[in-house]
Amino acid sequence: MDFDYRNFSEYLNSVSCIISVEAFPDGTYGNIRIAAVNSDFLKAAEAFGYTGGFVSDQPYEMFIPKNKFFEDCCCRSAFNGETLRTHIKYENSPVWIYLTTVPLKSDKPGIGYCAVLQTEHDSPGLSMMTNIAPDITANVLRICVKLRGSGDFMTSVNDVICDIGKLCEAEHTCIFLTDFSQRKCSVLCEALSEDTKLSSMKVYVNDDFFNIVDTWLGSIGSNTCVILKDEADWQNLKKTNRVWYDSMGSAGAKSIVLFPLKYRNETLGFIWAINFDVSQTLEIKEMLELATYFLASEIASYQLFLKLEALSSKDLLTGVFNRNAMNDRVDALVNARHKPDDPVCVIYADLNGLKRVNDTNGHFAGDLLLKDAALTLQKHFPEYEVYRTGGDEFMILALNADRGRLEQRIIGLKNAVSDPNSVCFAVGYSFKTIAEISAAMQEADKNMYANKAEFYRLHPELKR
Repeated sequence: MDFDYRNFSEYLNSVSCIISVEAFPDGTYGNIRIAAVNSDFLKAAEAFGYTGGFVSDQPYEMFIPKNKFFEDCCCRSAFNGETLRTHIKYENSPVWIYLTTVPLKSDKPGIGYCAVLQTEHDSPGLSMMTNIAPDITANVLRICVKLRGSGDFMTSVNDVICDIGKLCEAEHTCIFLTDFSQRKCSVLCEALSEDTKLSSMKVYVNDDFFNIVDTWLGSIGSNTCVILKDEADWQNLKKTNRVWYDSMGSAGAKSIVLFPLKYRNETLGFIWAINFDVSQTLEIKEMLELATYFLASEIASYQLFLKLEALSSKDLLTGVFNRNAMNDRVDALVNARHKPDDPVCVIYADLNGLKRVNDTNGHFAGDLLLKDAALTLQKHFPEYEVYRTGGDEFMILALNADRGRLEQRIIGLKNAVSDPNSVCFAVGYSFKTIAEISAAMQEADKNMYANKAEFYRLHPELKR
């Protein structure tokens, strides 16, 4: 070609090179070579250890680490006339590259050209993330509005994952939560296209599945995501992560884009799209890359809310429900009104001898006794709600219980907790309807104190 690309590249005021791409009639591409570079490019290459000078038309990987995103950008720019902006991270490179590709004219059949301009960044900051196509930012904005537009978090994320699936034209999209410290994982939400033969992710999640999940971050490495869209990608995965390769093949995946959901350096989970529109790989990558920032933040907030809610309703010492939770539960039953005639049983159990243990052996021993007391109640009433309503007092709430069977359980409890030198309860109970639950609580409390009075009559030496 007569045009002097070497001279042209020097006018580009950044690290720049001219790329040539070979195209085949079937739409695939062949060699990607560097036709020319500017002096800034050579200085950057030398900083990474390349000192061989420049010879035109060498394979691009002589100077730039092989990267599928880079190749996709060059091909689309050289043959589709697209000006593209994205950011990538080359393997083993400590910096991120903000990349701009500009199409150039070519008079060579089957050969396209583009200029590639690069700017280095220490991290993929939001300034890089937001400098993307308006239609992508509009889609992400709609996702954000939906995340904040509903009072119900699960409704919002289910709507969002459906929208993401449609935008990616994917057969399966999923937000998957992980707890690496506990080696646990779960499906938060997912969407399957109407015509897919893929199965729900819930089919695959079992006790052993985390062994596969544990390999994903290694496959992502220093990149932001994993994208597998052609045979070469799959063969590379086969070499580097055979466990994941085998599981994906058996599931029917032909392509996947997978991003970690990270918040403050913690991986909360992953989001992926399977069998997506590979012709829109770059757009899908950029959309999900930006969306994960907001999704991860919302998920972190939701998980914090659940933890705070658990703390507000659980007794920190024993792990059973606390008095606040009991009051909320009773109020909800009283206000429900739609099942006022349903049977309810209230059981009060007051721990005998706690003060003596605290005074004799210290409060640590008293705390251990309270924990054992809660475990005893949970053992005898595993399907019912156990509350710690005061210092040494517990309540069991049994809805729709068979009276005969529950009375046998109560007798069993009384027999098991009659030894004053172990977990020892005074027990009182009452059977009524939900409409009379307040009366049932008063009656059960009265019966419990009568039982306690009898206990101290028999054991006056233990009276507080």
